[in-house]
Amino acid sequence: MQNNHIQHVSGLLLATLFISTSGVLGKYIAMPSEVIVWFRSAFAMVILYVFCRFKKIDLTIQSRRHLFPFLMGGIFMGAHWITYFYALKLSNVAIGMLSLYTFPVMIAFLEPLFLKIKFNPIHIVLGLIVLLGLYILAPDFDIQNTQVQGVLFGLLSALCYSIRILILKQYVQQYNGVMLMFYQVVIITITLAPVLFFMDVSGFQEQLPYLLLLALLTTAIGHSLMVHSLQFFSASTASIISSIQPIFGILLAFIFLNEIPTWNTFIGGSLILATVIIESIRSRKG
Repeated sequence: MQNNHIQHVSGLLLATLFISTSGVLGKYIAMPSEVIVWFRSAFAMVILYVFCRFKKIDLTIQSRRHLFPFLMGGIFMGAHWITYFYALKLSNVAIGMLSLYTFPVMIAFLEPLFLKIKFNPIHIVLGLIVLLGLYILAPDFDIQNTQVQGVLFGLLSALCYSIRILILKQYVQQYNGVMLMFYQVVIITITLAPVLFFMDVSGFQEQLPYLLLLALLTTAIGHSLMVHSLQFFSASTASIISSIQPIFGILLAFIFLNEIPTWNTFIGGSLILATVIIESIRSRKG
């Protein structure tokens, strides 16, 4: 039982490391956010389709009643990615990722509404710690400040991501995680297709290796592993454990983009990371 728990936590942490590459890639790729997300989804769609065929994963949607939740899940996922890339481009990788990581708190508050489970008061405490961390990240609240704009886009992205996780959480026992992710990127690819006609796609060739990396490592592998891990944890626990993602992202941004975090980032980030450790220990006892 203990080995299984370690295995499940390790799988979740690996998913988190892969997904955290989105910060560096999203900041580095010099294209509009909507265009990046379209290419990311289109490439991931092909990769996941080939993988599903190779692994003989059933792509059948079992009931027509599932079509609307799948569609909404895809739309919220697309909105989450676009607003997240806006957050990265307006501020930096550290602030973009840390503000996104308020989503575990949002999930903790929204989960009882979506999944009819009992609200756990400990999440209020963890939520307050995360909010304090967020306040330290952006102490000068001026809407003209691009860092504050980055935080606000990060919060909007977190809300979209929370709703998407809670919609999908209800189907992870019935469907394979890779299959769910495949349909997410299909929906995003179709709904975002018009951006190719009225946005700048001129840098496509130079950015191609990075777009492919974003599609394969971050999206196809990282997000499929993340959806798979929802079988073993509550949405609150999975998301709070994966809050280590900004730490990975900040390290990657330091190595590849030479972004040096401020003391505020370190302190705010440490408070957010503290909630990860508390929730990891708490979920293990459960």
